Amino acid sequence: MGSGGREHALAWKVAQSPRLTALFVAPGNAGTAAYNIDIAADETERMVAFATEQQLDLVIIGPEVPLAAGLADALGSAGIKVFGPSRAAAEIESSKAFSKAFMLRHHIPTARFATFTDHDTAREHLSTVDYPVVIKASGLAAGKGVVIPSTANEALEALAAIMLDHEFGSAGDEVIIEERLCGEEVSLLCFTDGVALAAMPPAQDHKRLLDGDRGPNTGGMGAYAPAPICPPELAEEFAHSVLQRAIDGLRAEGRPFLGVLYAGLMLTPDGPRVLEFNCRLGDPETQVLLPLLHSDLLTIAEACVDGRLADTEVKWNSGAAASVMIASDGYPGKYESGRVISGLDASFEQAVVFHAGTKVVAADTLTAGGRVLAVTGWGTTIAEALQHAYAPIGAIKFDGMQYRTDIGWRAVGEPDDE
Repeated sequence: MGSGGREHALAWKVAQSPRLTALFVAPGNAGTAAYNIDIAADETERMVAFATEQQLDLVIIGPEVPLAAGLADALGSAGIKVFGPSRAAAEIESSKAFSKAFMLRHHIPTARFATFTDHDTAREHLSTVDYPVVIKASGLAAGKGVVIPSTANEALEALAAIMLDHEFGSAGDEVIIEERLCGEEVSLLCFTDGVALAAMPPAQDHKRLLDGDRGPNTGGMGAYAPAPICPPELAEEFAHSVLQRAIDGLRAEGRPFLGVLYAGLMLTPDGPRVLEFNCRLGDPETQVLLPLLHSDLLTIAEACVDGRLADTEVKWNSGAAASVMIASDGYPGKYESGRVISGLDASFEQAVVFHAGTKVVAADTLTAGGRVLAVTGWGTTIAEALQHAYAPIGAIKFDGMQYRTDIGWRAVGEPDDE
């Protein structure tokens, strides 16, 4: 279920399974055209009817919005196995206010924060804090509901834009004002059946639009894994102190979590702090994690659904993967769609082009989103993976395409250093 780069990567990995008999992607994009069916991710009744009619063995839900709306619950009630959390468990992402309070209850380290539904009260709070802040819309905002103001005036303007001008719609009806932390970010994800977990290699993504981590926040302009900043022993520690603690806490509160749990961590001088939890695979992290997965994704997903993850081996390939996002000009603001994309015909031994915002019209592949393509490469090192990721981009063309040229710089150094 879904239409982005994450879902193309999921379909690509599922299609490699020797256990696969039939694959459908709803609604998909140009990259998954061979499998697409015309059902949108929010058309719950149509999806349940289709799954029942086709007697589907398993549904994998990609995006957070249908999870937050209860698609997994509806499919489960119809007797369909679902890899993805219930609406109640998905609240760990769909409500930042719930998530922050949950972290306090279960002693999961996070930044200082306060929650507000009234603009004047929030504005007054801003005048009392003596630390830099981040302002977040509590609800789902497609990865864009976070503002990092540089000055007090910018903070006031951001608060007004979210709460009064409804820049992020109803997602901003409740707002979190949070301490701004310093350090490097790392994404740590795991498969879970609600009791056991299998951690994935730590990844780092690039949220800012422009080289040098400048410009506005986006849904992610690239990623790489494993992240050197989080070596295996540290990742294992976080899996126990953050991910397992969250899984146990959700189960204890009557919200057992099944699927992929994602923790966004800031590695501060005072120790790790959780920035956010997500109730699904990240995007673009999925595009670098799945190429590193050696085991059969269908086997893992079914083991999670059946509560057998502890007895299922989850193996990862050695080496590294990196992904570069190609976006439309104007993104993350307004952008034009419908531009013809060329250069997608070539094949590469150690790279794959995952479609994100694309569609097929007649014989042409057209842009249909802000983030259009994710070019992923892999190799023995991050530097080699980056070379393979950037190699196909020279052939790809559409009007107004933009991408960062410094993905992975924290791991391999600035491009000018070479």
